[in-house]
Amino acid sequence: MEIQKIGEFGLIERLTKDIKPQNTSTKYGVGDDCAVLHYPDSEVLITTDMLMEGVHFDLTYIDLQHLGYKSAMVNISDIFAMNGTPRQLTVSLALSKRFTVEDMEQFYSGLRLACDKWGVDIVGGDTTSSYTGLAISITCIGEARKEDIVYRNGAKETDLICVSGDLGAAYMGLQLLEREKAVYYEQYNELQKKIAEAKANGDSQKLSALNSQLSTLATPDFAGKEYLLQRQLKTEARGDIIQKLREAGIRPTSMMDISDGLSSELMHICKQSHVGCRIFEKQIPIDYQTAVMAEELNMNVTTCALNGGEDYELLFTVPIGDHEKIQEMEDVKLIGHITKESLGHVLVTRDDQEFELKAQGWVHLK
Repeated sequence: MEIQKIGEFGLIERLTKDIKPQNTSTKYGVGDDCAVLHYPDSEVLITTDMLMEGVHFDLTYIDLQHLGYKSAMVNISDIFAMNGTPRQLTVSLALSKRFTVEDMEQFYSGLRLACDKWGVDIVGGDTTSSYTGLAISITCIGEARKEDIVYRNGAKETDLICVSGDLGAAYMGLQLLEREKAVYYEQYNELQKKIAEAKANGDSQKLSALNSQLSTLATPDFAGKEYLLQRQLKTEARGDIIQKLREAGIRPTSMMDISDGLSSELMHICKQSHVGCRIFEKQIPIDYQTAVMAEELNMNVTTCALNGGEDYELLFTVPIGDHEKIQEMEDVKLIGHITKESLGHVLVTRDDQEFELKAQGWVHLK
């Protein structure tokens, strides 16, 4: 169904008609000029992300349900990175005419799966037309007690540097998808040339055979690489780690989620906290599939883990007194420590050489 058949408000009603608020802070959601929220005893956290087709996602290899899920999760992740609890979400979309009502239902199904996982209410947004594809702007609203909020600027000398999960897998997943996309289009374009020649020569038998080949272009074999695809296409916000830290009685001194790469995020913390850092290559958590894919592509796996981005793991610092608690925590890895600002930013390699750590992750607008 074309969206113009039911219009903007018909689309909004269709996508949101059965959304029921889950949070007491949501007084009124979709359906009026503004959502109404109430936070009497806590600070309000607000984060916004914009995702542009052709820049942040490629619909050649991500379907709209996964895109909706990822769009919500990257915003929810920002709230967790402040040690907060996500509560509400607004969704704004700019759509070109190639998108149908059913496409948007798929997008919203992914969006709602992500929101349901963390108890987040969809409370509004906007839709408009676009001449250049799909643009997504999502705002997530959360809450935290003033004394619980963790900023980037709180790291102190001798603090321990920790990360959740493993790093580099999302970037390797992207490289895998881009490689297979290039192979597919190379085969596709070659077949199109042969089809054009067969048409020009009036060779109907060859044309039929070529069209048959075109319709059965091989689907890439991703066996053994499923984890890499999951990390790229099905982003997960690490609210589970926030819960574990709370249960262990650990309050990080600084924290960020890793969207643009470990090196870039660590440099942000160091700059805003006026400190240096020392991290150890052998401590950086890397999944086996990530290492195998890096070798297959002739890439340095540590470089991928430091600079790849889109892992959405948590990078945080804790007081040295929490060392034993961190060591006992599942899915959290100690990778280094905070130093004096004058000592700079150091990466210690596996063979104990020291190099200056540089921020080489994703740079927006560059």
